[in-house]
Amino acid sequence: MFKIRRPKSKIYEYIEVVVTAFILAMIVRTFVIQAFKIPSRSMVPTLRVGDHLFVCKFIYGIPIPFTDKKVFEFHSPKRGDIIVFKCPTDLKKDYIKRVIGLPGDEIMIRNKQVYINGKPIKEPYKIHSSLRTFLADSPRDNWKEPKKVPKDCYFMLGDNRDDSTDSRFWGFLEKRLIKGKAIFIYWPPNRIEIIR
Repeated sequence: MFKIRRPKSKIYEYIEVVVTAFILAMIVRTFVIQAFKIPSRSMVPTLRVGDHLFVCKFIYGIPIPFTDKKVFEFHSPKRGDIIVFKCPTDLKKDYIKRVIGLPGDEIMIRNKQVYINGKPIKEPYKIHSSLRTFLADSPRDNWKEPKKVPKDCYFMLGDNRDDSTDSRFWGFLEKRLIKGKAIFIYWPPNRIEIIR
């Protein structure tokens, strides 16, 4: 004997669609891509205040929900990558900076010039916005001695060197805090571009 199915009510159908869409959105946000908004001037001129961008969540490994662990790492961060990560001093905040030093690199700063393994590096993307030339005793502009980047850590800097709180102040970034790589500015329309 066959049972006759009653048609679903409109309310049930709407709830089903909303719940399905929510679950799919959470899967995409957790594992694939997430939108972020730039809140500060630390990455000027590359990224401006108010820029909205997409961040690829799986390129450095697929995150395991509710942990800092990842599986299936496709790539490790490379020098020059712009990445979003949990702020080491406040894990509730997200930061965005550029990878400058890789694990094992020896970093030195002299008169605002960054040296890696004893050699000055070229950074066409950086600016210095301060009217003061050098702060002799500040980690912003000068280090007393070189520092080696530990295993599974990175040295991160903002492109706007005089207006960025970064590895010069809070130390090296642990790999486990990385959320993903910035890939694309999608808003405002006149700023749409792939991030390099």
